[in-house]
Amino acid sequence: MKEALFYEKLDKQAVQCHLCSHHCVIARGKRGICGVRENRGGILCTLVYGHTIAEHIDPIEKKPLFNFLPGSKSFSFATAGCNFRCLHCQNYDISQMPRNRDVIVGKKRSPEDIVSLAKNNGCTSISYTYTEPTIFYEYALDTAKRAAAEGLKNVFVTNGYITEGPLREISPYLDAANIDLKSFAEGFYKKICGAKLQPVLDAIKLYRELNIWIEITTLIIPTHNDSVQELEQIAVFIKSLGVEIPWHITAFHPTYNLTDQPRTPVSTLMRARDIGRRAGLRYVYVGNVPGEQGENTYCYACGALLIERYGFSILSNNIKDKQCPKCQANIDGVWG
Repeated sequence: MKEALFYEKLDKQAVQCHLCSHHCVIARGKRGICGVRENRGGILCTLVYGHTIAEHIDPIEKKPLFNFLPGSKSFSFATAGCNFRCLHCQNYDISQMPRNRDVIVGKKRSPEDIVSLAKNNGCTSISYTYTEPTIFYEYALDTAKRAAAEGLKNVFVTNGYITEGPLREISPYLDAANIDLKSFAEGFYKKICGAKLQPVLDAIKLYRELNIWIEITTLIIPTHNDSVQELEQIAVFIKSLGVEIPWHITAFHPTYNLTDQPRTPVSTLMRARDIGRRAGLRYVYVGNVPGEQGENTYCYACGALLIERYGFSILSNNIKDKQCPKCQANIDGVWG
């Protein structure tokens, strides 16, 4: 057990967690919505510190991050648990484990172990991913500090429900984040995710203010968040923060508790891509459909092909000194 950060003690040995925007009030002997933070005698404890449920060496493109160290490897890991209950979660077996099975398992790994594994496998970064890194914040923070000291980058793949204090504390060690903006409708977040929209928007803005490189992902689910109006709202919001922020539009496939909708048509993804580009976004990518034109990076100034991809693989990278070789426009991103 390890005492959690960012909570306050209340009367009758209750506590209130302020790590994420649920702000759970937790009675003695109970857990928060995430299922991995428990009130033990008036002390809030994290139940997953030092216990990984998943570990992989991934291409950074799988996060997905396309304008951040392309072609590099990232040591990726997670613990059990999540503060969302997305009906379409692809990793529900581990994210919902504490809630659905009332069990928490994992392999013992210290922050030092994670950093050593990353370095020994030639990884440039460590990604906190698969579930929600906010719920294993203390573990992530200690690992990120160690990684930064060893010259590794740190990446969050997140639902964006972290609150201001925790994000500010970890920000000196956090180099990039891919943030899900799942919808621009409050009803979607409530029904599909068990959360609220505004805290996600606030967190995205704060990531930006803290100069963390961010890329945004929206999984397009037919009949739920695929209207032209909603896609335009998302594109306009991203543009308001910076035209250089990449937007990943990815295809849904039926899974977990959302199996009554079909896969996302490629035509819907391409329409969303056109909406993003018309809004003025420089980099709009299409994901989960390998071989489509939307995987590539093009120069926003002259249209030259800069990075050609197939799935998570890079076929060619023509960026030279962070510039387009054809027109010398500066290409936004972190290029190493």
